[in-house]
Amino acid sequence: MTAMAVPKETKERLKKLREAINKYRYEYHVLDKEGIPIEALDALKHELATIEEKYPELVTSDSPTQRVAGKPLPEFKKVRHTAKQWSFNDAFDENEMRAFDERVKKGIGGTPTYTCELKIDGLKIVLTYKKGMLVTAATRGDGEVGEDVTMNVRTIESVPLSLPEPIDLVVEGEVWLGKKEFKKINTIRVSQGEQEFANPRNAAAGSIRQLDPKVAAARKLDTFIYDIAEASVPLPRTQHDELQYLGTLGFKVNKEVVIAQTIEDVIKYWKSWHDRKDKQDYLIDGVVVKVNERAQQDILGYTGKAPRFGIAFKFPAEQVTTVLEDIVFQVGRTGVITPVAHLRPVSVGGVVVSRATLHNEDQIKRLDVRVGDTVVVQRAGDVIPEVVQVVPELRQKNAKIFVWPKRVAACGGNGAIERVSGMAAWRCVNKNSGIQLRRKFYHFVGKHAFDIEGCGPKTIDLLMDEGLLTTYADLFTLTEGDVEGLEGFAELAAKNLVEGIRARTTVSLDRFLIGLSIEHVGEETARDIAAHFGTLEAVRSATPEDLMNADGVGDVVAESIVAWFKDVENKEALALLLKEITVLRAKKKSVGPLNGKSFVVTGTLTSMSREEAEAKVRELGGTTPSSVSKKTSYVVVGDNPGSKAEKAKALGVTTLTEKEFLALL
Repeated sequence: MTAMAVPKETKERLKKLREAINKYRYEYHVLDKEGIPIEALDALKHELATIEEKYPELVTSDSPTQRVAGKPLPEFKKVRHTAKQWSFNDAFDENEMRAFDERVKKGIGGTPTYTCELKIDGLKIVLTYKKGMLVTAATRGDGEVGEDVTMNVRTIESVPLSLPEPIDLVVEGEVWLGKKEFKKINTIRVSQGEQEFANPRNAAAGSIRQLDPKVAAARKLDTFIYDIAEASVPLPRTQHDELQYLGTLGFKVNKEVVIAQTIEDVIKYWKSWHDRKDKQDYLIDGVVVKVNERAQQDILGYTGKAPRFGIAFKFPAEQVTTVLEDIVFQVGRTGVITPVAHLRPVSVGGVVVSRATLHNEDQIKRLDVRVGDTVVVQRAGDVIPEVVQVVPELRQKNAKIFVWPKRVAACGGNGAIERVSGMAAWRCVNKNSGIQLRRKFYHFVGKHAFDIEGCGPKTIDLLMDEGLLTTYADLFTLTEGDVEGLEGFAELAAKNLVEGIRARTTVSLDRFLIGLSIEHVGEETARDIAAHFGTLEAVRSATPEDLMNADGVGDVVAESIVAWFKDVENKEALALLLKEITVLRAKKKSVGPLNGKSFVVTGTLTSMSREEAEAKVRELGGTTPSSVSKKTSYVVVGDNPGSKAEKAKALGVTTLTEKEFLALL
């Protein structure tokens, strides 16, 4: 068989790879200097090995490769969690942790201590016990509904099937697969012609989701339990005590937990585990930091998405190398232009990545990134891929310096763009290009703004393509006759769409502001502005100084709002829209007879919805937090209440029937 001819560019690439690997290997192993991340160096070695495998005649004795060196699945029953499954916000560096510490101190008006626990990279599991017996094991799912995997979890030896106490309990933890067992499983899968699992976490998830419990049983899964979500007995006073209590109940608890007196102690713990995490048989991707005192946790409470008393302090993201093949431009709904790197597909942490953000012009200049460069890519926060470094030793001789364009076609018209004053961002001069308009409409009808049922991006695209939608007001003037006959819209579908739109002709001020796509105005800012000003007219006529008196509004946000309402095109669009809809007056934060009192409503009320009940409380000066704590004044219990009623009882919080609540109002 004749040897395959080796392309000239492949020989050149191989030569540069060897030179770069030898350079960085020397710096890392001899000089204790990390020129590029060690994972990126491994990626270069892998590329070299791939070339040599394809062209074995290129292998030489001095090649670096010759160096020897040490949504729920439909098959499962759905389970609705009795306690909402929160996710922690992430921090990626020491400054973000110090900022978290300052927020905690401000929130509790004092100095906290923290528990530091290893963040195990596995599959979250929720175990429910009734009278001391395991009745349900479920995955996290979307936080409210998970998958019933009880039969599989029962095969895990570290999960107690019964507790030493006949209590009701909901605990949370992580199912994980040891690295040694992971290798054995992949060896077996390869021998059977099956695809390997990408990493131990995927293997753990795949094992726990097996329909045949015998498969899960054979894979030697393990667990660490770390939290009590609900209990029929009083909870321990601190997080550290809670972990010890879990151990007395027979759960496997990770022993590598410490109490940190200061945030600097937290950072030391994080650094120490970053250096030794790989020595453990289980994957660790960070440290979970929680305020130790439960009373202080209750004071801090939760945001809409995460607890304020805890944070996940992540280790640096996994990094690899690949080739940047092109740079293209993405236009957002506010017209801001983001350069996106098109990459030669590469696996980062078990996920194949082909695109990564370059952030802005300044970042491109700082990196001196050029088309054709070999670059280091990481998944920031394990989610968003980004280019963080160039490997200049592998640069092509004819690589040209990247020049920021003067025009971007996606901006529409002549494609003119402009630099945002005082910022690194560029944006379209034309604020209403086709792509921007579409993305604004997607946002406008989305669940955080007008929340129009059955009107997603595909419907918006169809209506715009048919010329039925050019302004927000056009949505509310649509008739069934306009829509019926379009692709996918028979008589009933057309009727449902129009009815869904008409059901949203009255909207709260905060949702209205969110829907307008005002730059820098997100959900929380919109709610703060609505609560401060009360009416749309007050917001429209506000000066920057007026706006900065609202919570969470700084000079950049204030100037953006004022500029939006002064814009002639925005004024015209707003006038048309307000002819079709009604924006409700927002309730300002005020002192009333319920001032200082907090109410949590659970279950179904017969005289009003929960939202209406909460609105009445706020009208009278009270607050309506989403969760029950020792600081809660009252829990209003309707029909079919959830876990909040049980938690109120456990914490000794006063409960009210609907009749008692109405009498109090």
